[in-house]
Amino acid sequence: MCGIVAILAQDRPVEPDTLQRALDRLAHRGPDGESYWLSENQRVSLGHRRLSIIDLTTGSQPIANEDGQIRIVVNGEFYDFDRIRAQLIAKGHRFQTHSDSEIAVHLYEEHGLNFLDHLRGEFAFVLWDAARRRLIAARDRFGIKPLFYSEYQSALYLASEAKALFAAGVPAAWDQAAVYRQLFMCYRPTHSLFQGIQQIPPAHLLIDTDGERRLQRYWDFSYPRQGAKQGPWVRDELIQHIRQLLNEAIGLRLRADVPVGVMLSGGLDSSSALGFASALSAKPPAAFSIAFPDAAYDESAIARRTAAYHHADFYPLLVTEANVAEHFSDSVWHGEMVQYNAHGTARYLLSRLIHDSGYKVVLGGEGSDEIFAGYDFLQVSPERLAERRFLFKWLLPLFRLARPATSAQRVLAETSPWLARLARAANLPQPLINNLANRMRQLRALLAPEFLAQFQGFDPYQELFHSIQGETQLPEREYPKQLVYVWLKTFFANYHMAADRLDMSHSVEVRLPFLDHVLFEYVSQLPIAVLTAPEREKALLRDIARPHIPDWIYDRTKKPFLAPPTEPRADGPLYTFIQSTLRSESARSVPFFNSAALVQLLDSLTSASPQEHVALDHFLMLFTSLCILHERFRL
Repeated sequence: MCGIVAILAQDRPVEPDTLQRALDRLAHRGPDGESYWLSENQRVSLGHRRLSIIDLTTGSQPIANEDGQIRIVVNGEFYDFDRIRAQLIAKGHRFQTHSDSEIAVHLYEEHGLNFLDHLRGEFAFVLWDAARRRLIAARDRFGIKPLFYSEYQSALYLASEAKALFAAGVPAAWDQAAVYRQLFMCYRPTHSLFQGIQQIPPAHLLIDTDGERRLQRYWDFSYPRQGAKQGPWVRDELIQHIRQLLNEAIGLRLRADVPVGVMLSGGLDSSSALGFASALSAKPPAAFSIAFPDAAYDESAIARRTAAYHHADFYPLLVTEANVAEHFSDSVWHGEMVQYNAHGTARYLLSRLIHDSGYKVVLGGEGSDEIFAGYDFLQVSPERLAERRFLFKWLLPLFRLARPATSAQRVLAETSPWLARLARAANLPQPLINNLANRMRQLRALLAPEFLAQFQGFDPYQELFHSIQGETQLPEREYPKQLVYVWLKTFFANYHMAADRLDMSHSVEVRLPFLDHVLFEYVSQLPIAVLTAPEREKALLRDIARPHIPDWIYDRTKKPFLAPPTEPRADGPLYTFIQSTLRSESARSVPFFNSAALVQLLDSLTSASPQEHVALDHFLMLFTSLCILHERFRL
């Protein structure tokens, strides 16, 4: 795990000071070393900040091939690299290091642009092929590792974080259209919040040859079509096979030259990771857990009990409102994203505890809900499936509906006529429509009229659906898998996976075995009815993990990881911080806010009911995040 920077200039030399400023801004990602390379004509530069995890002595980057014509900088890990390395050596390739990163250089020599098919892991990298005058930048299949890029003054800039691009001289400004999309939860895989700065989407290559640039997808989620021949599925055989795949995925992620721990909650996913890892290790990995003072949100007692079950050292971190208030600004700056709940700051603080405890690497449980159908919105009974049929079939009659719209649907239509028509065609439950409409109504009231006016006639939901190729990828798939496809392409890749920047703020690499693409490709072919059961989410995973988890985890119902909402007390530290931030001069300069409506909301908080305040907490965190980003990045 590291921080990487690359600059490809068309008409002038790259200044070493420019590269150095960008590398300095990524020091938190790689405190163990720094190095860079400039081409002979100084038009190409590759920079690397190192967090030493594998090959502590010879693994410095950039890494070159035998004749120096191909060079690479890598952030992340390539798993199963020992086997691949041995195969490449047998074919005559000569290695300079024992680093996992070096296999990419020689795989590229061997397979050209198809070399990504042979890489397994979580990674982002930039490779320069001097002979072909070709730059290749790539991101892993799920977007676990970030990679931003920008074209500015006839040069292409790439870096692990947007702040490094700013340090290199790319102007810092809001992308107002991207902000509008994200305010309404429309996360496009190519966009950031910043003008002129884009992300390489998950499972994509960016290829630049003599200034001609294109994005190319190398992998996608491939769910079976309805009616395709499948099975027969023998449950005991499935359990055994997937258990072996998960065991392999976790075993590969335990490979390191430093100790590996586990981020542990009270849930099935991280408890399974700890259980499998303990069975594979001579000494159980240390477990790191977040605790909250509010018992309704605290899982630390269950996590402690589970750690004791596996004889693992347990490191709890109590996160209070005072902690969140003190560190919220820094966590938003590091994350470069809005936060909807204080759980992002809690994650930021947990990474500090892990670092201070002497660990650089931990396993996490993210991805399990996506692969094993753990979310509530994926729990669909056979009766509901028959009633609703499939999402794509809902889309066919959208433009020929005669049924009159409700007032809530008219509110939806103010932001997205497409979404309103979809809600009517799908016959969505009225409470759900009312909830969506109420949130949109509240949000629009807090936004500046001149900001909203810019997007009159722009439909963010329809655009998002087209951007993820919903018309071609969703037809004839199971309804829940249509939903998880959209989820993985949007909110998951662009919000959940942004946790990398919170973890790396304290130089901690988080490895995600449930997002092993070999495991995912197999499980994704299973019908939803095999993965889950009535009233029991992730039923298949529970049985797969059964030998490695205690009864209280096996029987426990899923609980989402959220921090407690802000308490509206005059002496409350987080409440005081939010009030002072959103009433500040800086907040009044944010171009999206209706300042009068925002102040009116702030004035009303102490008289709001507990239920109202919980509902408003989402907006308070969102607007406070935008204010911090505006000020800290001087947008």
